[in-house]
Amino acid sequence: MSSTEDEQLAVVKDWWERNGKPLVTGGLLALVIVFGWQAWQKYQTNQSQGASNLYQALLETTLTPTGEPDAAKVAELAGKLKSEFGGTAYAQYASLFVAKVAVDTGKLDDAAAELKGVLDKPADDTLGEIARQRLARVMAAQNKPDDALKLLAGDADKAFQASREELKGDLLVQLGRSDEAHAAYEKAKAALSDDAAVGGLQLKLDDLAKGDA
Repeated sequence: MSSTEDEQLAVVKDWWERNGKPLVTGGLLALVIVFGWQAWQKYQTNQSQGASNLYQALLETTLTPTGEPDAAKVAELAGKLKSEFGGTAYAQYASLFVAKVAVDTGKLDDAAAELKGVLDKPADDTLGEIARQRLARVMAAQNKPDDALKLLAGDADKAFQASREELKGDLLVQLGRSDEAHAAYEKAKAALSDDAAVGGLQLKLDDLAKGDA
């Protein structure tokens, strides 16, 4: 082999050391990323389907002769959703369902615990606001309207502004603070466009006016 060939071979070897290995490594990494992503997507789809099926089964617990949920089945399915799919929207909607069943059976402390669990780490803003307003209702039923008002301090997202202000109004009525309740109902009314819902608020405003007369 001539000195020129030796030099060319050395150049190729040097290029390979500096570039060839990283290119192969990078190519393998790209394959790992692609196939890993596909596997993750498949896993996520399977997870979502599994959670969806469990949640559907949970809703079907109301299909009893009385139309009341099977409490034992509710506890079993909700527990499974939380253990297998904890933190997901499905698991948190299950908590909302469990809380509703607890309220219906007069177990307000249990309902509050479920709702606080969602509110502490909501899967999304919508679930967080739903849990917040339902927890405030439970607190009102526990005769804790002041705590419920603190929970509702500030403004909600536009989509929930009307319901939050109406709830504030209800709590203020419970506390005997009519003027503030009137202001909250008016704020709720201004945020609504549904005539039927506005009509319901108007009835509350009329009732306050009668009480002041």
